[in-house]
Amino acid sequence: MVHRDIEDQEEGGVAEESPREKLASLEKALAEAKAQAEANLAGWQRAQADFANYRRRAEQEKEETAKFGCVALLKSILPVLDDFERAIAALPQGSAEEAWGVGVKLIERKLRTTLEAQGLSMIKALGEPFDPRFHEAVREGKGPEGTVVEEVQKGYKFYDRVVRPARVVVGTGEPAEADASASTGS
Repeated sequence: MVHRDIEDQEEGGVAEESPREKLASLEKALAEAKAQAEANLAGWQRAQADFANYRRRAEQEKEETAKFGCVALLKSILPVLDDFERAIAALPQGSAEEAWGVGVKLIERKLRTTLEAQGLSMIKALGEPFDPRFHEAVREGKGPEGTVVEEVQKGYKFYDRVVRPARVVVGTGEPAEADASASTGS
C-alpha cells in the first residue's frame, strides 16, 4: 500500500483524504452553498419588491395621465371662456335681453357647465387671503393687508391641480378710497 501511495504521488495523484477532511470540506461546501442560496433569495425578493413598486408607479402614472392629460386642452379653452365673459360684460345696455345677447350668455353658460362637468372649477379669489398656490399678484392696491381686493383674471383648478392661477390685486393695508372719503365726509 505504501508503494501504491508513492506511485500516486509520483504520477501527480493526490493521496486520499481522511474521513474528517472529507467531512470538513463537505461542511465548508454546504455552508458556501447555503450562503449563496440566501444571497440569491434576498436578491430575488428585492427584485420582486422592485417590480411590484414599478407596477404600482406605472399604474398610478397611467391613471394620472388619463385624468390630467387634457390639461393642455383646458388651458387653450380658458381664453375663449374669458372672451365670452368680456363680451357679456360689454353688451350694450338693453342688448342683454335681445336674442343675440341671450344667445351669447347661453353659449358661455353651456361652455362653463361642460368644463365644470369635466372637473374644472373656478378659484375663489375676491375677499380671500392671498395664497400664492392659487393667486398670482399683479400689483398692490388699497384695501385690507394681504387680502385680494380685485380679480384681474379668473383662475381655475382641474380637480386639485391649478390650471391657471387667479391674477389678483392684493391689499396693502391702506384704507380704500371709498372708506377714506366716507370717514372724512362724516
